[in-house]
Amino acid sequence: MGRLEDSTLGKGTNYRNRYDPALLLPIPRAAQRANIGVTALLPFHGVDIWTAYELSWLGDRGKPQLAIAEFRVPASSPNIIESKSLKLYLNGFSQERGGGLLAVQPILARDLSAAAGGEVEVNLREATSTQHGLADLAGQSLDDEDTTIDWYGPPRPDYLLAAAEAPIVNETLVSNLLRSNCPVTGQPDWGSVQITYAGAPIDHAGLLRYVVSFRNHSEFHEHCVERMFVDIMQRCAPRQLSVYGRYTRRGGLDINPFRSTGTAQPGNVRTPRQ
Repeated sequence: MGRLEDSTLGKGTNYRNRYDPALLLPIPRAAQRANIGVTALLPFHGVDIWTAYELSWLGDRGKPQLAIAEFRVPASSPNIIESKSLKLYLNGFSQERGGGLLAVQPILARDLSAAAGGEVEVNLREATSTQHGLADLAGQSLDDEDTTIDWYGPPRPDYLLAAAEAPIVNETLVSNLLRSNCPVTGQPDWGSVQITYAGAPIDHAGLLRYVVSFRNHSEFHEHCVERMFVDIMQRCAPRQLSVYGRYTRRGGLDINPFRSTGTAQPGNVRTPRQ
């Protein structure tokens, strides 16, 4: 099993152009989940939606083929896949003859499922497809809240307040001010977050301050979203909750974790910054 110190993040790398599933580095979720009190019994359902924009291989007659790939890694899988290792793995297809989309797709599904320890759904689409339009995350923006912010990390769950005696509301709230940092390289990870809940009204200004308090926090995308979900559940006790992070791409990959009290999965909306 992989360790963060085994990662190629922040290190000089020889980019190979031959297929090698051993390049994939699984990182167990358990340690980071233990930090937020999540053990074997998960308090959420969810999925990590990856979009890979740099996938190419050779067709049967040697002509390069292109595709945009979507990978859906179940939150119930024991491992995340370290992002640079996935980039190196995908780059390894560049000089391999692989036929068409239908020939490459099961190879990706097999290798990624083995690394994640759970069944990964793989969908490949032509890179010229018109299906990749841009859209904002649906919901009311928090970013126009007139509030003073002077705390940028570590995250402050005490900012989360709900009016317990007020009537139940159903709200979808969005912020584009999410930023966290890679725990290995310290590089910034920029993103947007969509929070949908049913329950006592959550204070919007406090929720925005909470989102911004991740700004200097070092944690992988998946763990940041899980931390948000757990903090909101513990502090505000909604009846239903979904937290969806949409991060900008790095190295041709974007990672978009979704955690929810429900079992439905979200669409793979591509936001303007992605």
